[in-house]
Amino acid sequence: MQLQAHKLDLPESDIVYYPGFYDHQEADHLFTILKRDTPWQQDDILVFGKTYPQPRLTALYGNNGKPYSYSNITMVPHPFTEDLLSIKHKIEKILPGTAFTTCLMNLYRHGKDSNGWHADDEPELGQNPVIASITLGEERVFHFKHRDKKELRHKMILEHGSLLIMKGETQHRWLHQIPKTSRAIGERINLTFRVIH
Repeated sequence: MQLQAHKLDLPESDIVYYPGFYDHQEADHLFTILKRDTPWQQDDILVFGKTYPQPRLTALYGNNGKPYSYSNITMVPHPFTEDLLSIKHKIEKILPGTAFTTCLMNLYRHGKDSNGWHADDEPELGQNPVIASITLGEERVFHFKHRDKKELRHKMILEHGSLLIMKGETQHRWLHQIPKTSRAIGERINLTFRVIH
């Protein structure tokens, strides 16, 4: 089956969306395995000087032993599993020259779990990082907004089995978020592959 690619028409960005990167059956299978076998954790996050439980569960995997730090949280990676290596290699086939070292996983348990405005621009990711994001489970709304041009915004749905790739200057120019929703929705697992230098 031909892989569909939709390039987002946003200035100062390089963002491509692949719906159906995994078909429904494969995506269901991966969701079940990753939900069951991942050592999920819930860290405390510092927001404006106050500490709160992070509104989602996380896990970090990698192949170079390097920790990853964001929002006053430092995570040490577990070794990649066979399933994560399989996903990593499938993504790398459409990104020649990219070899991901690390996968940050998020489990959104319900609509109140979220991820506020941020960019994946930590120093250890280097200049113009490549971020590849897989969605498994419940589809969620995903927002972009430009850092400087406040009128530049974009909203899209991340579907079960989809892949979103952000590269070029995207992380330096744009912020993104998964907002809360009051709708009754199911669980979503998100895998974000990245290169830690």
